[in-house]
Order: sequence, then C-alpha cells, then structure tokens
Amino acid sequence: MVKEIVRDVFFLSQKSEPAAKEDIQVGRDLQDTLRANRERCVGMAANMIGVKKNIIIVNMGLVDVVMFNPVIISRRDPYETEEGCLSLDGVRKTTRYREIEVEYYDFNWKKQRQKMSGWTAQIAQHEIDHGAGIII
Repeated sequence: MVKEIVRDVFFLSQKSEPAAKEDIQVGRDLQDTLRANRERCVGMAANMIGVKKNIIIVNMGLVDVVMFNPVIISRRDPYETEEGCLSLDGVRKTTRYREIEVEYYDFNWKKQRQKMSGWTAQIAQHEIDHGAGIII
C-alpha cells in the first residue's frame, strides 16, 4: 500500500526499533511507496512512512532491495557530498563512504551480506542513518 511521506523532523529523529518477521508488510509498503515516488526518490526508510522500525529499501539499478535490520559492518574511503531527502526541503552536506558492506535480513528472514559502492552505497548509508534517527 502506498503510504504518505512523513515530514515531522521530531518523529524522524527518533531511533527505530528492530524489525521482526511480523513486519514483512512494512517492507511491501516501502516497495509500493518508493514505486509511487520513483521520479524523486531512490530509497526510503520505514520511519518515512510512519513506522518506527529498522527497515529500508534501496534502489540498486534494476531492482529495489528491502533490508530488515541493516547494519554497516565495514566502510572505506570517506568523502563529502550533498544530499536531499523526500522528507526534508533542500539539500544538506554530509560525509559518506564510497564502499560499504551491509548485513541485513531479507523477506525470507535469511541473513544476507552485500558489498556496495558508489551511488548505491550512498543511498544505503542515507537510509540506514534514517533508522538510527540521524537526519542529514
């Protein structure tokens, strides 16, 4: 189901709770909501649709990948950049890493590990920050 985008900075700045198998529908709602906002969005976190759970979705080119309880386990090569966010106005400066490795659970609740670089890594870092209550 397509959900409304939350723009309440107080809500967005609260740390998300761990996701559970029972939160699978939130992942599907993220898929629908990202699809509906495709022209202006490449990733989302559950708190952006009003759910304070650690769930994100990242566009990886041809597919959107939903990650439950994502954790960055390694990062390399920091750089400064500017980012925008569907929940905020304008752009803000931030530090990101060119290469990261993320551990997360998929829709089947199987643990996955994925290396990312470049733009995909930047999107994932932005969304993982959302889950931690960190706003650019």
